[in-house]
Amino acid sequence: MLKKLLSTTIILLIYTMICHKIYLEFKIEKPKEELKQVLNKSNTIQETQTLSIKTTIEETPKIKYTPLPDTSIGTLKINKINLFNKIYPINDPLNNIEKNVTILNYSNEPSNDNSIIFIAAHSGTGKLAFFKNLNKLEINDIIELTYKNKLYTYQIKDIWETKKTGNISVEKENSNQLVLTTCSPTKDNYQLIINSILIKKES
Repeated sequence: MLKKLLSTTIILLIYTMICHKIYLEFKIEKPKEELKQVLNKSNTIQETQTLSIKTTIEETPKIKYTPLPDTSIGTLKINKINLFNKIYPINDPLNNIEKNVTILNYSNEPSNDNSIIFIAAHSGTGKLAFFKNLNKLEINDIIELTYKNKLYTYQIKDIWETKKTGNISVEKENSNQLVLTTCSPTKDNYQLIINSILIKKES
């Protein structure tokens, strides 16, 4: 009887160990397999996203920069006050006192005989104050005007200030003239006028 009981106990013990082993193997291997599937899925998503980004970049159209055409017809240069500015045709949108030095409407081309050309700009401070140092000029100082590829050299003859009336009164010389004007830096409601005459013309 004892022998039979011992035999039965051993069989049960062996059976229990086998079941426990099967349980442990199933518990460990299944999560490993699930983790492997999750990782594979994650890698697939990552690769898909990378390919999508690359495709988007390659398909983005290139932006072409086209510079605006230069419509200037010359330059105004005064070495004494380090002034150098482009000038534009009278009807050009850039020929505006709020943008550049400006040729006034009642000017005529310096290539004409006995011509007179008026150029105005702001004084004071700020990026538009192109004539801020105009009051430092003196009689006999030189002004150079390049107009349609020709160089005109003027010499200052007169400098004065007058009340603002909306008009500029300048005596006509028996020569080509260049007149510069701006607000007086020292007197309210006055304007500074500089009259110069042509002394040299170069093509």
